[in-house]
Amino acid sequence: MELTPYHPFRSAKAKAAYLALNDRMAEQWPRPAESRLVETTFGQTFVRINGAADAPPLVLLPGFGANSLMWIPNVEELSRQFRTYAVDNIYDNGRSIYTRPLASAKDFVSWMDELFTALAPGDRINLLGVSYGGWLIGQYALRFPNRLARAVLLAPAATVLPLRLEFWIRVLLCLVPLRCFQRSFMYWIFEDAVRENGAARKLVKEEMAAMQLASRCFKARSKGAVPTVVADEDLQSLRMPILCLIGEHEKIYAAQKAVRRLNRVAPQIKTEIIPGAGHDLTMVQAELVNRKVLEFLGAPPT
Repeated sequence: MELTPYHPFRSAKAKAAYLALNDRMAEQWPRPAESRLVETTFGQTFVRINGAADAPPLVLLPGFGANSLMWIPNVEELSRQFRTYAVDNIYDNGRSIYTRPLASAKDFVSWMDELFTALAPGDRINLLGVSYGGWLIGQYALRFPNRLARAVLLAPAATVLPLRLEFWIRVLLCLVPLRCFQRSFMYWIFEDAVRENGAARKLVKEEMAAMQLASRCFKARSKGAVPTVVADEDLQSLRMPILCLIGEHEKIYAAQKAVRRLNRVAPQIKTEIIPGAGHDLTMVQAELVNRKVLEFLGAPPT
């Protein structure tokens, strides 16, 4: 593949425009913070780091189309007890730079294992992922169970249930280069945050602006790995402590149905439904989600 000086962007101008917006959004990131570009065989992964150097590691994986900045409502509280590593997915919108396509779940799991080894060599790690990031954690747990201490899945994409047809239709409409379709998708999937008309709504608007700019600035990628439902026997094989939180108004599948399946086939996985939230649970119910995550990971909130 062609690796231009401005890769993975379409042009030097596109790179400058996107990174300028990313920098403005990053002004909300809590300080002090570090950043690293971690070398892997798939390219360079951008990571934002907070928390004490000797605290246990907690890696944060974003949803599809987002990046490390989606954790702005959560990272300060999580970093009081953990060394947090908020990742820009190497094959998505952000500051990471892929050097070869990632075409399967196996590719993503291999990339994750290289990244985790670089961030916390020799340590068993804690993972926290939302949506696509949650699905990736599930795939990683199946292949490298001994590397995980605990894992938290927030509204994991597929994993438990197939994604609704309405979700796929709205995603496909986002490929049409009209802002109205992207706005409609964001306002639908983050409905509770938009209705709140406060800090969460502001975050949705910022994410929407970033997504619209990214669609113009980044090169087209191959489809990558499409989230899949995990088979009963694979869910049952997961023995490390896992927490799954799903907003009661979740759009990608029915929250109650997802919890019932996990309780039936994998009762060792702790489940809970977050009230007053949907796919936007990290924004609209940030305080509650932070508390639930820290309690599960064994570090009471301060």
